[in-house]
Amino acid sequence: QDAIDRKEKRSETFKTAVHGLETDTPALKTEELGRRAPQWVRDNLVTMCMRCREPFNAITRRRHHCRACGYVVCARCSDYRAELQYDGNRLNRVCQECYIFLTGHTVLEDREGKHKGILEKGAAEVSSRSLLCSSLQLLDKNGKGGTRGWFVIPQDDPLVLYIYAAPQDVRAHTSIPLLGYRVKDLPQSDSRHLFQLAQSGQVYTFLADTEELKRRWMRAMARSAAGITHPEDEEENAD
Repeated sequence: QDAIDRKEKRSETFKTAVHGLETDTPALKTEELGRRAPQWVRDNLVTMCMRCREPFNAITRRRHHCRACGYVVCARCSDYRAELQYDGNRLNRVCQECYIFLTGHTVLEDREGKHKGILEKGAAEVSSRSLLCSSLQLLDKNGKGGTRGWFVIPQDDPLVLYIYAAPQDVRAHTSIPLLGYRVKDLPQSDSRHLFQLAQSGQVYTFLADTEELKRRWMRAMARSAAGITHPEDEEENAD
């Protein structure tokens, strides 16, 4: 019952953070692949292939769904066919990993040899066990435009801010080490909820959707900037 309660709490927290968008799509168990129809990951939650991590574009790299696991993948990573039991054992488009599992065949190309860097953490997985995650906008230097994305401070890496283009991406496009930064509040203007990170001439300006979300991010970033990784550390510093 404790495990069920914790799972439900994490799920509800994650759904609330994305304003009702259901991003924590349940994955099929390995033994269910091909036997049960998967729940597809929605196209608008992904900006890159969930297998090879290459960004999608409208012309050369289009989105496809693996009919076995439901992942959004590019044409190259889904250029395989396998019989699926839930579809009357007809051949369906599947990704490379599902093809290998379902058919037992090997593939000459090996992508597992690629080095996985610090950014190679899936947004959904990291968000489900994060200190804070939500959509924010990182403004450019003139404060007028910028990049909107999915921002996460992971529990297991609480001194770093990860920035994803979408909440189901399998790779962050950048990260900001928070230690040593100052968190600065900016006056609300034109209903814009702004705050900044500043250190040695480097300034990042963020735009939150609400004042309450802004305050939550300021508190979380201030703790990380001070090197506070656990609540008990914060209590000791206060003493």
